[in-house]
Amino acid sequence: MNDVGLQERELRHWQEWNDRADTVWGWQTCAGQHRANRRGDLFRQLGRMDRKSVVLEIGCGTGEFTQRIAPHVHELWATDLSPGLLERAQQRIRMVCPQAHVTYAVQDAMELHLPDDHFDAVFGCSMLHHVNPSLALRETCRVLRPGGWCVFSEPNMLNPQIALQKNIPFLKRRAGDSPDETAFFRWELNRLLVVAGFQNSCVRNFDFLHPGTPATMVPAMARLGSILEKCPLVRSLSGSLILCAQKPSHAKHRETAH
Repeated sequence: MNDVGLQERELRHWQEWNDRADTVWGWQTCAGQHRANRRGDLFRQLGRMDRKSVVLEIGCGTGEFTQRIAPHVHELWATDLSPGLLERAQQRIRMVCPQAHVTYAVQDAMELHLPDDHFDAVFGCSMLHHVNPSLALRETCRVLRPGGWCVFSEPNMLNPQIALQKNIPFLKRRAGDSPDETAFFRWELNRLLVVAGFQNSCVRNFDFLHPGTPATMVPAMARLGSILEKCPLVRSLSGSLILCAQKPSHAKHRETAH
């Protein structure tokens, strides 16, 4: 994978889709907000975040999850490769939770210009499938404090809709996907976490609620989804995967930060 070319293609894509980003990601529907609220709760829980935590968000986009995490932690660094998306996130946080302590920075997930062993937790929503995940997870491990946790949610390649959308170019363009983005298998993410240096990793299936679900059906479909997540075999078809892992407490990294 040519990582420089990947960066350039991602930036060009989101410059074109910047004004439609929220529509593409589907967070603004009733079902989308339900999904986002649940995901934000899981990020805080699995990332072991509290009022003392210094947290890094990789790929903040328009700030959908920045606004859900920032009020609950001591300090949040919101980063994204796209300056345009980062500006939109900053505007949103100013309106929604202006008292939150948030630092904004343009950053490449595959080469973070951030110090070693600095953050208590690192999280991101649907960002690993836009980058070289091996490099991004290695950098995530580097910037985490020993004993710190990372947590990410990603699309599940075993979900039929996602498999079609990520692998058929016409559907990929219609859905607003960037040219290089893909999805993951659960076992693939487990392997990547181990190779990156993490321990206590866990990758599980979750989220059967489609963002296009009519508002009146969201409560019933959310309950059904919770049941399906517990069903062997059926849960493997979920829309998303959520992964968390811990940096070893004895981990040592190079002394010089980027």
